[in-house]
Amino acid sequence: MQNFTAILFDLDGTLVDTAPDLAFALNSLLEEQGMPTLPYETIRPVASNGAGGLLELGFGISDNDDLLPALRDRLLAIYQDNILRESKLFEGMPEVLTALEQANITWGIITNKPAFLTDPLIKALQLTHRAACVVSGDTTPFSKPHPAPMLHACELINIAPEHCLYIGDAARDIEAGKNANMRTVAARYGYVSESDNPVNWQADAHINHPSEILQWI
Repeated sequence: MQNFTAILFDLDGTLVDTAPDLAFALNSLLEEQGMPTLPYETIRPVASNGAGGLLELGFGISDNDDLLPALRDRLLAIYQDNILRESKLFEGMPEVLTALEQANITWGIITNKPAFLTDPLIKALQLTHRAACVVSGDTTPFSKPHPAPMLHACELINIAPEHCLYIGDAARDIEAGKNANMRTVAARYGYVSESDNPVNWQADAHINHPSEILQWI
C-alpha cells in the first residue's frame, strides 16, 4: 500500500459522519406525512444511499413511484436546512488529515452527493481550502461506480490514478476506485449494513477506524 501520493475519500460514511442529520431529515419528513419515525440504528446503514435509498426505507417507494419527486425535493430541503446539525468528521479523522498535510500527501473528496449539498457541508466543516479537490455526484456526467469522477479528481490534482488511494464505505466506492486503476480501502466503520459483505468488494485493504490510515503515512 505504499508508493501513493494522494488519498481520496468518499464523503458520507467515510470522511464525515452525516447519518444523524440525514436521519433527522427523513424522520422530519415522515412526521410531516403522518407516518411513524424510524430508529437511528435503522437509518444509519442506508445513509450513504442518497435520497432514493432513504425514501425507499421510510416510505417503501421506488424510483418509479409518482410520489418520489415531491418527497425527494422535500427531504433534500429539510436536509439542506440542517446540514451541520450534528454532522462532523469521524473520530480520528481530524488527526489523519493533519498528518497527511504534514507529510505533504495530497487529499481530496469524491462523493455521489450533489454539489449543492456537498459544497456547503465542506465549507461549514472548514475543509474547502484544505481539500485538493472536491468532486461531487454531478461534477461529471457519471457518478460512482463509474470511473469518470475518479479520473476527474486525478486531473484536478495532477496525480495518476495508480498513485492514488481511495477510501470508501460502499461497494460502489471500491468498484469505482478499481475501475479507475486506484488502490482501494474499505471503511468498515462507515455505513455498512448487515447484508453487506465488504470482503466481497475485493478492496486492497480494510480498516475499522480512521486512525488505521496513519499506518500508510
